[in-house]
Amino acid sequence: MKYTNKKLWLLRGLIILVILVLLFIVRPVLDIKSKASAMLASARLLRTDFTKNDIDLLNSDLNSFQAKYTDFEKSAQGIYWVSIIPYVSDFKNGVEAGHYLVLAAKEAVTAITPYADLIGFKKGEASFLQKSAQDRLQTAVLTLDKVLGNIDSISEDIHQAQIRFDKIDPGRYPGKIGNTLVGERIANIKEQFDGIASLFVNAKPLIKSLPEMLGKNKEKTYLILFQDDKELRATGGFLTAYGVFTVKDGKISIERSEDIYSLDNSIAVHPTAPSQILTYHKNVNKFYIRDSNLSPDLPTSVALFNSLYKNSSEKVKYDGIITIDSQVLVDMLTIFGDTEADGIIFSANKTPECNCAQVLYRLFDLVDRPVNYVKTNRKGILGDLMYALFYKAIGFSPTRYWGTLTQQMFKNLQEKHILVYFVDPALEDSIKKLNFGGTINNYSGDYLDVVNVNFAGAKSNLFTTETITSQATSDNGKITKNVTVEFRNPYPQSDCNLERGGLCLNAPLRNWIRVYVPQGSKLGSFQGSLMPVKTYDELGKTVFEGFVIVYPEGKAEVKLSYTLPASIATNNYSIMLEKQAGTDNQKWIVSLDGKTLYDNNLDVDEIIKAN
Repeated sequence: MKYTNKKLWLLRGLIILVILVLLFIVRPVLDIKSKASAMLASARLLRTDFTKNDIDLLNSDLNSFQAKYTDFEKSAQGIYWVSIIPYVSDFKNGVEAGHYLVLAAKEAVTAITPYADLIGFKKGEASFLQKSAQDRLQTAVLTLDKVLGNIDSISEDIHQAQIRFDKIDPGRYPGKIGNTLVGERIANIKEQFDGIASLFVNAKPLIKSLPEMLGKNKEKTYLILFQDDKELRATGGFLTAYGVFTVKDGKISIERSEDIYSLDNSIAVHPTAPSQILTYHKNVNKFYIRDSNLSPDLPTSVALFNSLYKNSSEKVKYDGIITIDSQVLVDMLTIFGDTEADGIIFSANKTPECNCAQVLYRLFDLVDRPVNYVKTNRKGILGDLMYALFYKAIGFSPTRYWGTLTQQMFKNLQEKHILVYFVDPALEDSIKKLNFGGTINNYSGDYLDVVNVNFAGAKSNLFTTETITSQATSDNGKITKNVTVEFRNPYPQSDCNLERGGLCLNAPLRNWIRVYVPQGSKLGSFQGSLMPVKTYDELGKTVFEGFVIVYPEGKAEVKLSYTLPASIATNNYSIMLEKQAGTDNQKWIVSLDGKTLYDNNLDVDEIIKAN
């Protein structure tokens, strides 16, 4: 009888346990799943809204998403009572992080709504739409402080989200469950969010300074330096033209746009060229502004620029420098369409003469082809074209073009086709943290930056491809590196006969090469240099320097072998690949102990981790 009672009690206990599981685990989980499905459907709708550029629709659907997320969050709280289980704890932290991200998104959209049309979103406020684009920009600058008042609040929400994301441990999850990535996906989400959060934190001082930068309290003056990346130099390209523009209360005025040679001619006496130019350049013994970007670190090159610019009769006191290369020009023409400057039509369409954009070939033809008359302001045409594009930008409907233009210019900043330098130390520090300032990065692991300078090699970088192979081998904690840089130019040489009036685009590429590696690295060998190899420390790195010539329909390569300092361990090996400004379609292959870690074109700086 007693045994029967025990079984009865056990049965009752099991029934109660099943009921509790159903009530407090299964039912909440099913509810969570249902609410999550509705919330994810709303999220997909939001993503579509962004492509439509409709601020009213975005506000409406964001309100709907917030309501669905609140329902999801309430359902999720039904299992928080078992947060002692690590997986439930991670789920709780993820849901709470999402809560703060929704708040940040809501505040951000609310902040930009009054200026939606200005930044490329449609909005039905006729009073704002009826103004010219220039007036809209001026209105936005004068009231920008109201928008930026939300920055600190948004920043705090992102910070709270990051605190909760940091508590999630991807290491406790399996790499895969079936065919579904789990641990790796969680790790990637965390890493991506950390990058976004860091970007926002680093950008905040710059964002808060936007009214000042756009001349709210005082007129600002900026220099634009045009870099010809098809004649590659350390900061992105040969300095070919320059412009001066001012901004006051958001009103932009272009004061000057001229050939860089006219700026050099405004200096009465030029000093003797630095040793690098005397060694590697061809028939140049004086130091000119057009050759001043010798360092891959933009602030260092700006200091060299200023050492000459201070003696120019055309100098102005500037607040910042913006460098742009030909990719920016092509992108703007792609967005705005064919554009006329000085009676000439320029286009982003490819032309067979150089398998490049028509605008590039047309500029080369106008600037570099020899003629039997004197060309005045021969490279000023580039400034005139940029001037025409600028007025297209502020003249067209922002709703139609500015969203796309803003996205493309941000991409160009990331890919170092645009570099920015500020005189103000606080702004300069912020732009460096965003990696938009063209500075050499600090990194505690392995590091590699290959910097090429075309000294008197026509526009050969238009035709030359580059493949960089980095092979690391570990042995008892010591890492040996073998790096190969291969240049190929499969195209025939241009007609470079000046008497015949040939357009010399493809010619032997005289290439000064510097390989920046972790400071303290020891060079074993450097093969392929046509001049004595040099080793020195600079910009917190050790540099191996040489010189090669790449002939049309030919190839050249340099091979380096060196050991890394003992501070760089084989466990948790990682390497930063630094992209040289102005480069495009540069192939990198990175391996450790025979295992390929990276095989791709390098568009932005990358950190590659072995694990």
